[in-house]
Amino acid sequence: MAKQGKIYGINGPVVYLKGAQGFAMAEMVLVGKERLVGEVISLKGDMTMIQVYEETGGLKPGEIVEGTGSALSITLGPGLLDNIYDGILRPLEKIAQTSGKYITRGLEVPSLDPERTWDVTIKVRPGDELTAGQPFAECPETESIVHRAMVPPRLLKAKVVSCVPDGAYSAYAPLVTVELPDGSRKELSLSQQWPIRVPRPMKKRLTATEPLLTGQRVLDTVFPIAKGGTAAVPGGFGTGKTMTQHAIAKFSDADVIVYIGCGERGNEMTEVLEDFSKLEDPRTGKKLMARTILIANTSNMPVAAREASIYTGITLAEYYRDMGYDVAIMADSTSRWAEALRELSGRMEEMPAEEGFPAYLASRLSAFYERAGQMITLSDMRGSVSVIGAVSPQGGDFSEPVTMNTKRFVRCFWGLDKALAYARHYPAINWMESYSEYVSDLSSWYRKNVDPKFMQDRTRIVAILNAEDKLMETVKLIGSDVLPEDQKLLLEVARVIRLGFLQQNAYHKEDQNVPVRKQFLMMETILYLYDKAQELIRAGHPMSILKADGIFEKVIAIKYDVPNAKPEMFEDYRKAIDAFIQGVLEKNG
Repeated sequence: MAKQGKIYGINGPVVYLKGAQGFAMAEMVLVGKERLVGEVISLKGDMTMIQVYEETGGLKPGEIVEGTGSALSITLGPGLLDNIYDGILRPLEKIAQTSGKYITRGLEVPSLDPERTWDVTIKVRPGDELTAGQPFAECPETESIVHRAMVPPRLLKAKVVSCVPDGAYSAYAPLVTVELPDGSRKELSLSQQWPIRVPRPMKKRLTATEPLLTGQRVLDTVFPIAKGGTAAVPGGFGTGKTMTQHAIAKFSDADVIVYIGCGERGNEMTEVLEDFSKLEDPRTGKKLMARTILIANTSNMPVAAREASIYTGITLAEYYRDMGYDVAIMADSTSRWAEALRELSGRMEEMPAEEGFPAYLASRLSAFYERAGQMITLSDMRGSVSVIGAVSPQGGDFSEPVTMNTKRFVRCFWGLDKALAYARHYPAINWMESYSEYVSDLSSWYRKNVDPKFMQDRTRIVAILNAEDKLMETVKLIGSDVLPEDQKLLLEVARVIRLGFLQQNAYHKEDQNVPVRKQFLMMETILYLYDKAQELIRAGHPMSILKADGIFEKVIAIKYDVPNAKPEMFEDYRKAIDAFIQGVLEKNG
């Protein structure tokens, strides 16, 4: 018989039960007549606290709470891609068909469609020995992704007794029967359950060796993130956090994208859904949604489910990582998730820490970001989970607790700047406040796969931007006219870098997604112009003559004028720079 208890008190999403009920910590429970989904979060003496993942309005003391005997888990299997879910993995499209535009409480809708069948290929035969994580069947989940059904991680060893022939089967249909070491038998299907707060096991964690290419120059070249890396995108309202994550989701070379709208506005998630459903994947030419999972827990949805949505998303990412895929997860935003933690902590009457956030904020952030990484899976495949978390500090204050604690656990910091955003400079990533600790780890990859000079050019570009920042303090005091000619040249080249390289147009066909080879050739062209112009300055020619021909503007326009598929055109720009230099020398001796 299932464990039961009666509601003693209700405080928002937190429900209290009095008396020893026999519930376990983190156990999933069903609350009230409508069987709302909840989770045990505290056991103090004879008092049990439960957080409910649905609206608790109308609940009253005395209603029954029933235990399930298992932790809060989600169903994993084919059909997750090209779908949109709430924070506890209920398909919103199916819910809309059942209850209309507004989510009805207590709906029990399976995450995977039990009626849908998949074209399954069985990869094992009777007598085969299976181990945890080993694929035993495959089916095409979407046009872009092949789904690999794996032995559950907790089933360490088994022997195949029988298996069905290849054919069409549902996600819940038994495919393979195995015998366990104790002599018992178990049926394996395309689906499996996994608790969201428990990281899925892997064999080995690898060091970062390969970048997650995003098509954004300021990220790929200046502040790169590794596959399996972690990054924070902090910024105030309107600085472009969501748009930066959208660009990464659309154009990165990850195999699977998990996008979590955690506490953001509903219209933003609507835009994501409508936008992504129309987009073509630049990698495959198929639908972008064919490799995307959306989790929507908007600001008007229950706050407890917002707290769970982060763990739901990272569990989905780990599942596809175990199949050998590179997964990128966008969490937008971890600040709203932290606010959900703060609200639940306040309801539980816990002692608050800085700015009212619970004392365990740092450990929860750490546990989330630690689930990223490049791994050798249990079946000896290589997969990765890259985590890009947006942070929304109030007033753009990067010294607030969520931003400061996030910086402790990520190795990429892409700080968005309100002044850049208002100046229409996108991505509005401040190159003086941002950093990437992956640069040295990835340098050998860039040298080998792009060009031996790539990291040298990157270092020079960053040095010019740093020198410009120092010079601007002088310019603000006395103006630029009194500067020596070589410093005027540096400021002009820094302007070319800012406008022609760092700034990117998301609506321009050639500029929205730039291959890393073109990024390198753009750096080469800018630095070639700088070196040649320095020769003229040393020969006594003033900057006014150098700027008269408009060569700097031509180099800025490279991002639009040179198609991504025609890198050979950069040779024409080098010849144009040589012709410009020769022309200056002939006119001015």
